Amino acid sequence: MNSVRTVSDTKRSFYSLHTRPVNSIFRRVVEELMVEMHLLAVNTDFRYDPFYALGVVTTFDRFMQGYRPEADKESIFTALCKALEADPQQYRTDAQRLIATASSAAWDSMLIPDKANDYREALQAVASNPKFKYSRLFAVGLYTILEASSPDVVKDTAKLNETFKQICQALNISEEKIQKDLELYRSNLEKMNQMQVVIAEALAADRKKREEREQAQAKPKDEATSES
Repeated sequence: MNSVRTVSDTKRSFYSLHTRPVNSIFRRVVEELMVEMHLLAVNTDFRYDPFYALGVVTTFDRFMQGYRPEADKESIFTALCKALEADPQQYRTDAQRLIATASSAAWDSMLIPDKANDYREALQAVASNPKFKYSRLFAVGLYTILEASSPDVVKDTAKLNETFKQICQALNISEEKIQKDLELYRSNLEKMNQMQVVIAEALAADRKKREEREQAQAKPKDEATSES
């Protein structure tokens, strides 16, 4: 009988795949996403779908924005997926395809099973599954599609609430859960963006002080050279 992988197993796997230190400011983001994905992966009711993939990719890319060194970001994402025995390229490909389709389509043709074209089967699999394992990452995927297809809806709270009411009814998922998860997602994203602005300002100030210090140190040498 196979034993279920633990969170510790996944974390050990991640840090063996990505061996460089993870920037301390972003470590919590990475580990929280890792734990969330792990708990879903070991749940017998969970099924991978492109909407979930988009939620994972969007969450990672937005919360890791500004990560330094920039070159490490893709290594971290790859290690995150592989630590969960998942294919990082499949996540990226499915997410990119969804966004490309959503950017030139009406939201209901992307998220309402009866009106959908390309993703009708995936949506019907959600709507018809009484044991569908809902997740925050799935909700973020739906929200990201709305951002791409109907940015005007996302900017209007009343329209957004009404739209999600229709989506939740069509997919047989909890409107209350989605509203709560997306409110927390947007709030956390705003906090992260604010923190990144503060970090950028602090780094700029530190760089300016360092440059001024270097100029001050170089000045006596220049004067000594001119006197000689």
